Amino acid sequence: MRILLLGEYSNVHWTLAEGLRSLGHEVCVVSNGDFWKDYKRDISLVRKYSKTGGMLYLIKTWLLLPKFRNYDIVQIINPMFLELKAERIFPIYRYLKKHNKRVFMGAFGMDAFWIEACTRKPYIFRYSDFNIGDKEVLNSYTAEQKADWQNTPKERLNKEIANDCDGIIAGMYEYYAAYKNGYEGKLAYIPLPIPRAGEKACRLYTPDRKIRFFIGIQKSRSIYKGTDIMLKALERIHEDYPDECEIMKAENVPFEQYSQMIENCDVLLDQLYGYSPGMNALLAMSKGKIVAGGAEEECYEILGEKNLRPMVNVTPSEESVYKELERLILEKERIPQMQAESIEFISKHHDPAKVAKEYLNFWCR
Repeated sequence: MRILLLGEYSNVHWTLAEGLRSLGHEVCVVSNGDFWKDYKRDISLVRKYSKTGGMLYLIKTWLLLPKFRNYDIVQIINPMFLELKAERIFPIYRYLKKHNKRVFMGAFGMDAFWIEACTRKPYIFRYSDFNIGDKEVLNSYTAEQKADWQNTPKERLNKEIANDCDGIIAGMYEYYAAYKNGYEGKLAYIPLPIPRAGEKACRLYTPDRKIRFFIGIQKSRSIYKGTDIMLKALERIHEDYPDECEIMKAENVPFEQYSQMIENCDVLLDQLYGYSPGMNALLAMSKGKIVAGGAEEECYEILGEKNLRPMVNVTPSEESVYKELERLILEKERIPQMQAESIEFISKHHDPAKVAKEYLNFWCR
């Protein structure tokens, strides 16, 4: 089949493309590389933020549209799959729907349905970016996202595409739950595809050295990801156990550099407010690292996983993160086994070819 993947989040589409190509399919990935992360793509569509940048980007997009015709499958990463205002994306989506056989939407991150699920009472999540228990989280980030996605053209675009597209694929439990109530008949949960790590990348921990804790910081998304709280807990751990651990930090580094840094750590801190691990956490697990972050039972249940529990689940508080990291230090003999289970978990559930087959089954049902 001919498959077009539009947009990128954390290397999902490029990795999926590699899985599909291994099965003999023709795939084209069009994206901006997910901004500074600079992931691989076949056609680069990057907007320059200048006085003329928006118009030049729009012109380039329209000139490319004839190349985006006659595909068996088109998948957009998000309703906002281009760096344009929602009003300008409406006609482009309709063009794609008209000139291709089937069009699918990804549920991989921030959108109107996710915000509605997190803000509608009674809350369906015990915690999220927008609520902790029955308490609403109020900060500049949540206010900005609500203003951006609620009662706006973005929300209308999201709902039009959700109603009109041929199917919706969620890559994490949270996003599946956000769409399940209204779209279960056209919704699928499919695990995120993770490339296999080479043996050199899998440097397992030996108890004769310090535990290396790694945290990646995106300054613009620190509140959203919870890295501000995680970093405070990590710094406290280092103060209390300076001879047992060390901290590795990455701030806004390209994907290739980030991936190399992961290879030298033992434990990755990621996604404080999540129920399940995202791409960065899964990538670390493929390299035999332990992930401390979102790993609630729901993320294992949706996979049908009954035995493996390689992740360290933390809840959204500095004290929870501190206690779980302290436990790793005090019980560091557990670390090698947990690292081995991380590799097994990724191989079992997230192999790109396996994931690609699940996509094909859903696309062609």
